[in-house]
Amino acid sequence: MFIDYLDTPLGLFEFMATDQGICQAIFCGDKPCDDKVSTEQPTQSKINNITIQCKQQLIEYFARQRKVFTVPLDLQGTPFQQSVWYCLAEIPFGVVKSYGEIAKMINKPRSAQAVGGANGRNPITLIIPCHRVIGGNGSLTGYTGGIERKLWLLNHEGVKVKISDETNQLDINDVLHKRQGKTQFLR
Repeated sequence: MFIDYLDTPLGLFEFMATDQGICQAIFCGDKPCDDKVSTEQPTQSKINNITIQCKQQLIEYFARQRKVFTVPLDLQGTPFQQSVWYCLAEIPFGVVKSYGEIAKMINKPRSAQAVGGANGRNPITLIIPCHRVIGGNGSLTGYTGGIERKLWLLNHEGVKVKISDETNQLDINDVLHKRQGKTQFLR
């Protein structure tokens, strides 16, 4: 397994790869996600060509020089989850889709709730753009990286989000130092 890190405007980002492709990418906040790593030790990277390519593409994304990730992926999940994740990967930069639209795209129009579950278990955050999925009414919905990160990413891509009292009160500083939620199932 290969691993590297990138300091982003949204906190530390960890990405892991096999020899086939990226298999995990998550926001770590301000320290490595591996609980075995002491915060006093420097983050240890073990890189390969795939992690090098991934890091470069992430740098380009945050610099607004990249809209499409082409780094190879090594998706590990159920066939249904993989079908959802491949569909998410097809959502263009600056475009949002609803859970219902994703369900129709995978030819399972009554599975919007299951699509939401697969979306929440996406192990390759940002590269597989689960942040581009919103509620059917255009509202901002949950995001395992934190709703503030989702709002930041959508704004970064030029997406106008339906403003509510909740989105008006979001503060990106609240999540910058926090590890992405719901990721314990990845290890």
